[in-house]
Amino acid sequence: MYDLDNRAAQDTGYLFEPILAHSIGGIPVSAQKSPIKRHTDAQKGRQVDCIRGSRAYEFKLRVTMASSGQGRWKEERDFPADCHRSGYEPVLVVLDPTPNPKLDELCDEFRKYGGHAYIGDEAWKHLESEAGTTMAVFLEKYVRGPLTALMEFADNIPYDLTLQYRDTNVIISIGEEQLIIDRSQAGVQTDKEAPPLPDDVADDLPGMS
Repeated sequence: MYDLDNRAAQDTGYLFEPILAHSIGGIPVSAQKSPIKRHTDAQKGRQVDCIRGSRAYEFKLRVTMASSGQGRWKEERDFPADCHRSGYEPVLVVLDPTPNPKLDELCDEFRKYGGHAYIGDEAWKHLESEAGTTMAVFLEKYVRGPLTALMEFADNIPYDLTLQYRDTNVIISIGEEQLIIDRSQAGVQTDKEAPPLPDDVADDLPGMS
């Protein structure tokens, strides 16, 4: 599903990204509180997965070749430039090293603006070094371990996976198992930014009060 829809793991990302941020001593920042301003509109901030000191982190489970709607790919590519203009060092952390040209392009953009890109094992090494000894154990047990197990399971999924759209339902079938997703108007979430974080989330970040 990653390769069909680049938002397929959105909920998984929302679960792990704040954990990664706090583990390395940073915090996630909403667009309303963000010190990273858009070059297209200096009055608007950009949501950031993690800010720690002068570094602005973008966490990703995987970067794929899936098509990206509503100009999202341009948004992705603009992130390091906006960080640089705002006085921050952009850092890309991608946990799954599956290669593709979009990943290479994104890494080049981060390095172009004085940032860094950590992929796969290098990403985990970076997170563990920033987290310190105690939190590195936490990351290994509660983040890397479960994600690795999930990816290993995914590698063994039977090939008879089917997708169907009937009435207002999307039906995903793997063998005899089915997942039915209601896509009626009442159940649809629009493709917009995640719900805003609490107003006091950035109170401990210098310059953000």
